Amino acid sequence: MTLGHPRADFHVPLPKQPQKLPEILSREEVWRLLAAPPHPRHRLLLTTVYAAGLRVSEAIALRVTDIDADRMTIRIEQGKGAKDRYVPLAARLLQDLRAYWKSAPPGVWLFANRQGTRPIDITVAQKIYTMAKLRAGLQKQGGIHALRHAFATHLLEAGTDLHTVQRLLGHRQISTTMRYFHLSQGRIVGTRSPLDLPKPLGLE
Repeated sequence: MTLGHPRADFHVPLPKQPQKLPEILSREEVWRLLAAPPHPRHRLLLTTVYAAGLRVSEAIALRVTDIDADRMTIRIEQGKGAKDRYVPLAARLLQDLRAYWKSAPPGVWLFANRQGTRPIDITVAQKIYTMAKLRAGLQKQGGIHALRHAFATHLLEAGTDLHTVQRLLGHRQISTTMRYFHLSQGRIVGTRSPLDLPKPLGLE
C-alpha cells in the first residue's frame, strides 16, 4: 500500500511427505489369508483379487462373461484410465470358480449383492479382507489392495519380467511398476499367476 506496487502472491511449498513402501504379504501369509474366510464366496473374492492382481474396483465389477475358460483369460473392462485389458486365468482359480458355481450358480455379476441387481460395494469387499486378516492372525498394515501388491511382488520373485507385470497390472508408466523391484528379489525370466506356483512348505 505504501509503495503502490501490485500485490504479490508467494508460493510456499508444503513439506515433503514420507514415502513409505507397503508391507508385502509373504506367500505363506497369502495362503493363510485365502483359507481364512468361512464363506466360500468370500474366499473366492480374495482369491480372484490375488490370482489376477486386480484392483478391488475391478474385481467386484467382474461379470460371468468376463471369464474365458477356453483361452484361460479374464477380461478387465474399463479399468483405471478407462482401459480394457486381459489377465491370465489361474488354473487353481478356475477350479475354485467351477466348484463354487456348482453350489451357487451366479447371474450376471461374479460377486453380486444379495438381490443380484449389482456388484457388491467396495466397502463390503474391504470388510471381507479385514475379517480374513483377523482370522488368519496377520498383523501387517494395509487393506485388500495388499493382495495386488503381493501379486506383483511374488511374480517378480518368481522370475516374471517387469514389462509383463506392468501389462498385467494395467500401469501406464513403467516407473509405477518399478517400485516393486524394491520389494522383490530373484532373476527375471518367465510368467504365470502366483496362485499357480507350488504352495509354500507346510501349506500343501
